[in-house]
Amino acid sequence: MTPATLPLSAAAAATALIGLSVLVFLIGRWRYLKKDSSHHHQHYKVPERDENLQENPLYRRVSAYVASLASIEDSDFANLFSNKSNEYSLRPDPDQTVHDSFLGADLSWTFHASNNASSRSFVLTVRKRDRRRILRPYLHHIQAVSDEIELKRREIRLYTTSGSPDGRWRSVPFTHPSTIETVAMDQDLKNRVRTDLESFLKNRQYYHRLGRVWKRSYLLYGPSGTGKSSFVAAMARFLNYDVYDFDLSRIISGGGDSDLKSLLIGTTPRSLIVVEDLDRYLNRPEDVDLSTVLNFMDGIVSCCGEERVMVFTMNSRDNVDPAILRPGRVDSHVYFPLCDFTAFKSLASSYLGLKDHKLYPQVEEVFSAGGSLSPAEVGEILISNRGSPSRAIKTVICALQHSGRASAVKIGGRRLFDGGPAAAEVVEEEETVGLMCVEGPPALREIKKLYGLLKRGGSRKESVSVPVSGPLTVS
Repeated sequence: MTPATLPLSAAAAATALIGLSVLVFLIGRWRYLKKDSSHHHQHYKVPERDENLQENPLYRRVSAYVASLASIEDSDFANLFSNKSNEYSLRPDPDQTVHDSFLGADLSWTFHASNNASSRSFVLTVRKRDRRRILRPYLHHIQAVSDEIELKRREIRLYTTSGSPDGRWRSVPFTHPSTIETVAMDQDLKNRVRTDLESFLKNRQYYHRLGRVWKRSYLLYGPSGTGKSSFVAAMARFLNYDVYDFDLSRIISGGGDSDLKSLLIGTTPRSLIVVEDLDRYLNRPEDVDLSTVLNFMDGIVSCCGEERVMVFTMNSRDNVDPAILRPGRVDSHVYFPLCDFTAFKSLASSYLGLKDHKLYPQVEEVFSAGGSLSPAEVGEILISNRGSPSRAIKTVICALQHSGRASAVKIGGRRLFDGGPAAAEVVEEEETVGLMCVEGPPALREIKKLYGLLKRGGSRKESVSVPVSGPLTVS
């Protein structure tokens, strides 16, 4: 008798029996796979403290690494923390597992903590067949990632010998806000420098394989006010390196070459060693010996530490001994020119929030005609007139027209430039707004008389002569 001819109750019973058999098989298979899985995995516990209650440095590294994994951000639940710098981080909950992958192997981290959080640990789970291949490289990977995270979080400090009674390093927090993004310079050049710095950070093993010390040096040169010092600060913030400011003339005159070497040895890894206005020192051979500078740049003492970036600034490299500029002493040269129209647009975007303006063609024309200002001078004009973009641009045009002719001009208690190009200022009254390009203190006195007359509404008639060496523009 076939199942088709069986009574209905017997067929149902047979179907149930088959289903039960399948269920028993699946349960058995699941138990086998679970046992097999447990048997084929290795577990490594990373406790927060050892048996002597001493901190385990690896735990801190693992904690930072696990918090950086993308899988914890994608999890249904995680603990959110912030520090004093308002930086946020995620941490797993007790008994929560966070998954990771490395070199084609699947790994997982499980966080364990007692009820009072006095005993915490992470447990790494990895397949036994993968452990010999990936365990050590994985731990090195964790160390590199956690070091990078810690480097970004740490406070940058500025070291100087100024004011130190014993001539040794003393430090203060480095709070300069400049970043590579905010520095006004050619975008392609900016990207190349950024890429070069990133390549330096990632190539320790490459330098060692070549038998070279892991350090790099830059020369930033160009006229005063073109942003060299700001770019040094931006480099420090990008690298997250401490800054050591070397005043060569003061150091060498105080203690000679040996004192300079002692200070160089006293610098730490992950530091930016800065010598500003190097050409000024080299032009005074009675104060600074050339061989001393050469030894400082690439002598045996300069190679006693790693992960350092040396930065030298100059106004001009024209009269500098070629031995100073050769590769090895200076690896990369970065020129900072006076402001051009492209740099002006970048400054106007940063300072005034402008992407375009109807006066831009006039600004470009004045630049093309040979007008020149430093980015610092343009920036000061934009800051002083930030309340009115049109007025700021007109003032820049005026200053460009008289660049290199006038001394500092001070109107209304504000000084635009010290010893720079022609100063232009906008003086606002309740009923009159004027833009004037003036030159020299005599003109200033006459302008004050003129504005005094305007303020009194013309109640008194007075003939005023305003000597102006350049054109007078009123808007």
